[in-house]
Amino acid sequence: MSTPEQPRSGRLRQIAQAYRITKRHERFLGLRLLFWFLLVGGLFGAAGWFFLHPIFGGIMGVLTGLLAALVVFGRRAERASYAQVEGQIGAAAGALQMLKRGWSVKPAIALTKSQDVVHRVVGRPGIVLVGEGNPNRVRNLLTVERKKHARVAPDAPIHEIVVGSDPDQVPLPQLVKHVRKMRREMRPADMTEVLQRLKALDAMRPQAPLPRGPMPTSMKGARKLMQGRGIKQQR
Repeated sequence: MSTPEQPRSGRLRQIAQAYRITKRHERFLGLRLLFWFLLVGGLFGAAGWFFLHPIFGGIMGVLTGLLAALVVFGRRAERASYAQVEGQIGAAAGALQMLKRGWSVKPAIALTKSQDVVHRVVGRPGIVLVGEGNPNRVRNLLTVERKKHARVAPDAPIHEIVVGSDPDQVPLPQLVKHVRKMRREMRPADMTEVLQRLKALDAMRPQAPLPRGPMPTSMKGARKLMQGRGIKQQR
């Protein structure tokens, strides 16, 4: 039987692991977190001390300082995780798992022997095909997948994204933000119909296995940490 201490210790291990990984990418992480704790905690604590009550000001200063440090730490941990996995095949699939309510993510719907891979996201913008790998080969793979999806869902908007650092590509750290900001072109009822049509397409081809090692533990830990902070995903 699980006890309240077990989930708490698991969360602490995740935070400790994320801190160690982030520390390797940012040498002065501890000093940065201390700076934000003192700055934000000091400002709010002083305001509470002056306008309300010294005890309340002290409590408010500690709590707001911890919150500020945690927010900064979460962002730095996420950035370090992306830096660690960027360039690895399958990294985009792990990043796309940040999309929750209102999105349907299916990793590795198409995969070549050269490990060029296409993932699919279905949401209010329509069908979003996300490719990673060699830019030239993956664009050809995206074209093939676009035609397949257009045949089963001819009325659905289809978008193509190539993950990378070139001007016409989307960097991995910006992928989720880019997808969320895409213009909404479908109603929820349309999404349901499109997903039903895509099931038929997926059933016609063998399941493409995701390449080994697509998402190191660091990315998973950072994602859980961000979720644990209560950061809600946009619909």
